Amino acid sequence: MTPPAAPDRDAKRRRLDAYLRDHGLEAVWFARPNSFAWLTGGGNNVVDREASHGVAAVGYDGDEVRALTDNIEAGRLADEELPHGDAVESYDWYAGSLADALVDRSPTPAAADIDVPGWASVDAAALRQPLTEADVERYRALGHEAATAVERVCRELQSDDTEQEVAAALRVALSARGIESPVALVGGADRVGKYRHYTPTDALLGDYALVSVTARRGGLHASLTRTVAFDPPAWLTERHAAAAQVEVSALDATRTAATNAGRAGNVFADVREAYSRVGWEGEWRNHHQGGAAGYDGREWIATPDHEARVFEPMAYAWNPTIQGTKSEDTVLVTDDGFETLTETGEWPTLEVDSVWGSATLERHDVLQH
Repeated sequence: MTPPAAPDRDAKRRRLDAYLRDHGLEAVWFARPNSFAWLTGGGNNVVDREASHGVAAVGYDGDEVRALTDNIEAGRLADEELPHGDAVESYDWYAGSLADALVDRSPTPAAADIDVPGWASVDAAALRQPLTEADVERYRALGHEAATAVERVCRELQSDDTEQEVAAALRVALSARGIESPVALVGGADRVGKYRHYTPTDALLGDYALVSVTARRGGLHASLTRTVAFDPPAWLTERHAAAAQVEVSALDATRTAATNAGRAGNVFADVREAYSRVGWEGEWRNHHQGGAAGYDGREWIATPDHEARVFEPMAYAWNPTIQGTKSEDTVLVTDDGFETLTETGEWPTLEVDSVWGSATLERHDVLQH
């Protein structure tokens, strides 16, 4: 079945028109899966997940959007992955690489998100922000379904489950909904206090566990963390609440920056202050704090001097950690406020104020088994 025309194509073409004009280019091409999905409204050009780019490129020349791939893939992509009406050109699979075909078929000067001899490189992340209305609608569906899958697995956990068993269950539950899981971290009580990236092992969950997932569908990425407790340490509730307050403070600072043409570095400074105010000064040094989310797990990760513009409407996945705890969801920030995309309404929550008292959000609490 041929996909319908991408409903936000005109908005994205306007961004590309400006890009071509500003850079003196005749065409721009995207072969990396996230940007291919962005321009095609969720199309997938991946066959080999270990390849540096997909099997097709989608390009814009100021007039039309068209795809270029080899003769093996052309029919399938036209039928299943590309919007109705997009032209698909093919080259013989044995005649050369995708980069060679781009040189032969594209007007120049041109730019691409893969290495093409003599061409400029395009910063696709800048073009993908802010989100369009169609992006947001697809994001809502992804966030809800990803949270549903993760929470259903978490509700079934037992203290004698291994981290690897839980990670496998997460991947199956997500895959059943057509969702990939590039990140599936599961940490039991013995490891989450030692490591901020608790890649799954054969260790038992023990007294409590953290489950952190980045879910991907149609190019969009949604990240979330859930905490499940069986016989938790006395400090867990307090530390989790502190991490949640840093997360809400990060979102509060994000909205302020977005309405004032602020930068990622401005938000990072506020995150550092939030850690100090909740009594964990310097804890930010032990793990990155997250940032903008969209067609990458993080379109950018905030650092002290990061100059990335903070946009709205845009998704943000802040993930503050305080030793042994983590608070993380993917939240849409708009001029109207905040919308948690990764929620189901079926998980316990707590009401959390930012450290400045200028925002209050419901955050996901510890699930007590």
